[in-house]
Amino acid sequence: MVLAAAERATPTSPCSPVGRAVWSGARYDDALGRARGMRDGGERVIRVLVAKPGLDGHDRGAKVIARALRDAGMEVVYTGLHQTPEQVAEAALQEDVQVVALSILSGAHPTLVPRIAGLLQQNGQGDVLLLLGGIVPEQDVASMLDAGVSRVFGPGTDTRDIVRYIQERVGDS
Repeated sequence: MVLAAAERATPTSPCSPVGRAVWSGARYDDALGRARGMRDGGERVIRVLVAKPGLDGHDRGAKVIARALRDAGMEVVYTGLHQTPEQVAEAALQEDVQVVALSILSGAHPTLVPRIAGLLQQNGQGDVLLLLGGIVPEQDVASMLDAGVSRVFGPGTDTRDIVRYIQERVGDS
């Protein structure tokens, strides 16, 4: 299916062309309002920072998650590859996010996650929902939760489950 130029997503679009074609009327208008930061009632949109800390160079999964969250009406900031813990924490502070979603496939989570969680605490962002996705061995999950991660999402997780989890924990305001 080829979309005409007018049907392609714009910078203020809340979703991809496919998602936009599925959504219509009031639902699309509500999503567009979310993409602009506020709903008609003045309620705040959920803001999520998707970050790729460390030397991991694989970001396809992070981009899939970012797109799914955006399609669900959340405002998403993607940091790009090779971020330091300090850069992630600073971006979370500057962007005033409610959620930090880390994607780590390199095995560096035991070092990176506690550092990021500590920096968020130092910045007064202890209430930010910290999520971790990627390759995390089962034996490491408990230590990630102890470090401040709310939930670990492994490969193959349905993106709708991630959206629901965020909406339930942060609320839709």
